[in-house]
Amino acid sequence: MKNFFILFAMKVLYIGLKLARKNGGNFLGKIAYDWNPDIFQYFKINCPVIAVTATNGKTMTNNAIGHVFKTANKKVISNIEGNNMETGILSTLLKHCTLNGKIKADYLVFEVDEGYVPVIFKDLRLDTLVILDFFRDQLDRNGEVESLILKINDFLKNYTGNLILNNDDPNVARLGQANPENHNVYYFSVEKYAYATDNMTEAGEGKFCPFCNTRIEYEYYQYSHIGKFKCPNCNYGNNEIYQLATNIDLKNRTFSIDTITYQTKFNSIYNIYNFVAVIACARLYQIDTEIIQKTLSTFLLNNGRLEELKINNIPTIINLAKNPTGSNVSLRILNEDEAEKELLFVLNDNLADGHDVSWIWDINFDTLNQVSRIITSGTRAYDMAIRIKTAGYPIDKIEPYLNLHEAVENLYQTNTKKYVIANYTSLQPTRNEILKLSKETEILGNQIKKDD
Repeated sequence: MKNFFILFAMKVLYIGLKLARKNGGNFLGKIAYDWNPDIFQYFKINCPVIAVTATNGKTMTNNAIGHVFKTANKKVISNIEGNNMETGILSTLLKHCTLNGKIKADYLVFEVDEGYVPVIFKDLRLDTLVILDFFRDQLDRNGEVESLILKINDFLKNYTGNLILNNDDPNVARLGQANPENHNVYYFSVEKYAYATDNMTEAGEGKFCPFCNTRIEYEYYQYSHIGKFKCPNCNYGNNEIYQLATNIDLKNRTFSIDTITYQTKFNSIYNIYNFVAVIACARLYQIDTEIIQKTLSTFLLNNGRLEELKINNIPTIINLAKNPTGSNVSLRILNEDEAEKELLFVLNDNLADGHDVSWIWDINFDTLNQVSRIITSGTRAYDMAIRIKTAGYPIDKIEPYLNLHEAVENLYQTNTKKYVIANYTSLQPTRNEILKLSKETEILGNQIKKDD
């Protein structure tokens, strides 16, 4: 009866939120979880539950999986807003369940914070877990990568569901051996692309074999520590590949699996990995190839994740970067673009970002290509400006602004192509300021035409 009344109260509260035109985020889940931390056991789920976790890329991958299933005319419930801890996922369930906890859907697809996988799925059904990558991120919350991996490894020791793993990340591939009795482990990989390197050029983790401590050897690095590797001693990393992406063409935004070509809206090796994971998951559930192709060819997030805009007719690319790897991937995309461009880098140090911003010293600013000016903003605008200066970038081309509105205004004083990189709490405020500027310029332009 306790759970029944919790659900009843949350339903009433949800109606109030909708009348107030508020989504609520993880608000419902926080209240319900405080009342009963075991409430996940109350839900009655009779459909596959899919979870996506990673340091980087889980929002993109989760939402793309959900979109593929929806395109296949399946009813999907998902936390597409990105509330990925226990209270956020609980909020999603509360919004879609009956008073007796029944969930009516064909699939539940959840993005899950990597630290909360063992917490949530201790009591909630899990059929398929997709793991993309592990990097250092928010050290003051997560601690070192190894401690996080060990927590998930312990959870997987008793897990026998589908496990989709990135074979090109040694931090992820190792998890396939967590439970030797699980015969539902599927590895995906991406063939060498044009900008892969023979040596690691960015900060990376997982340099030693987790099973015999021998230094692992790479055939090539795609980015950070992601690449084709194996242990020369115990052959760790040499797994059977379920889905292998080949013919990577970032210029035309295509790649192939087997003899099938996929078109995407993105030109990043980082997102090729995300979409190969999507394809692996969709194939496990027998989704038609044509549906997958159609979905990936049109899929966009439009929330600041590699979002391409025209602001006052100026090409602008906005991307989230909340750790060294995310930042370096964003700079790779910038450097692979031969056009002249300007960069706005916004860095906050709020609670959700992590107060420790020492990770910015692992960002690779040393090889910037055709970047004529850099503007920094956010609560740590001057820290970022100093970091860029010490990388050898000309000081007279660095402009720090604590005021975000002022930073965006000055960014668009020129007609040069713009790249915008922002960390977690600065992403949406930055995006909103850019869109606001575009709207104000449009209104002003219409007023001038009217006056003429």
